[in-house]
Amino acid sequence: MPTYTLPAPLTTELEIRKSRFIGYAIPVADRDAAMDELRRLRELHPGATHVCWALLAGGQSGMSDDGEPSGTAGRPILEVLRHHDLDGVLAAVVRYYGGIKLGAGGLVRAYTDAIAKTLQDAPRVERIAFAQLTVEVGYADEARVRRWIESNEYALADSGYQMDVRLSIRLPVTAVEAARHELFDMTQGKAVFPDET
Repeated sequence: MPTYTLPAPLTTELEIRKSRFIGYAIPVADRDAAMDELRRLRELHPGATHVCWALLAGGQSGMSDDGEPSGTAGRPILEVLRHHDLDGVLAAVVRYYGGIKLGAGGLVRAYTDAIAKTLQDAPRVERIAFAQLTVEVGYADEARVRRWIESNEYALADSGYQMDVRLSIRLPVTAVEAARHELFDMTQGKAVFPDET
């Protein structure tokens, strides 16, 4: 089943009983990128009472109620992400307390609504998992392999030169097997894949 991410960050704002809830949905590569975005949000909103969040990023999920009663913010935000089949997305809600307590049920509704409204009608793009394929080829085959990388719109992640040329190619996981066969054929069977055991 495909998973989706967002092509660009989204934001929306709700006012519920004098509290401001600002929802953010931000595409991120991994947990580290999400933590950078959270730091940025906290700097952007130094007077906020809470910055609650949830993250789904290729198995690196997490959530935080950031001082709200347990289970009233992070989990509801995470459930909205799951409902939208999103991955590689940080969802955060910045709350400015307005002086009226909402109670546990009110908080769950407020945080759910803030993210649901942010993601309402949001464009989604299929999230593609990438892998790195390392190949060693002779110097005579390097230019041909580089042209092949370019023509397939893959990325050359790294290269090294010793007895042979070692190229690390970033490509979709689904293309790895075909790429091995093509590289093997293109080099008349001389391509070596050092990561294979």
